[in-house]
Amino acid sequence: MVKLTKIYTRGGDGGETSLGDGRRIAKHALRVAACGAVDEANAALGLARLHCDGAMDDMLSRIQNDLFDLGADLCRPVRDDEGQVLRIVDQQIDRLEAEIDAMNEQLDPLKSFILPGGTATSAHLHLARTISRRAERVISELMAEETVNPAALRYINRLSDHLFQLARMANDGGKNDVLWVPGANR
Repeated sequence: MVKLTKIYTRGGDGGETSLGDGRRIAKHALRVAACGAVDEANAALGLARLHCDGAMDDMLSRIQNDLFDLGADLCRPVRDDEGQVLRIVDQQIDRLEAEIDAMNEQLDPLKSFILPGGTATSAHLHLARTISRRAERVISELMAEETVNPAALRYINRLSDHLFQLARMANDGGKNDVLWVPGANR
């Protein structure tokens, strides 16, 4: 368990931060941007959880914990001798896929693109979804330059699909989705 005895360290005042392996890198580095985008997605899920309960809240609670795992994964560069480093694993992706499939069975097929909105829960989930997509883009960019656990990208990709389905569930199982009407305001 992590024990924080002091919140500020002044270590980042020069524009650098520490990775999980102790190495110092620029705060504007892609790895830091990826961790930051994952953190933003997690914060958006915290807002969404203010508007839900039951099974949906349970799912989001698990996902928030997974996002901390993802942040821990991203903050430690992959090395051959890494030992017992916390990494995203296929079981976490499999759980998301199973939940997506279960939600999909309860939803009517889409006949139009959906505008973010509807209920407060749905709107917050759509916001978290778009932040997850940004995290995915940054992680993908990072992977083009450095070795990253491939499960990290799969997890964040699947998460945005999961949040899309959850947003539809929050709109009365998709019945109150806000549909895009192409060219409606010409």
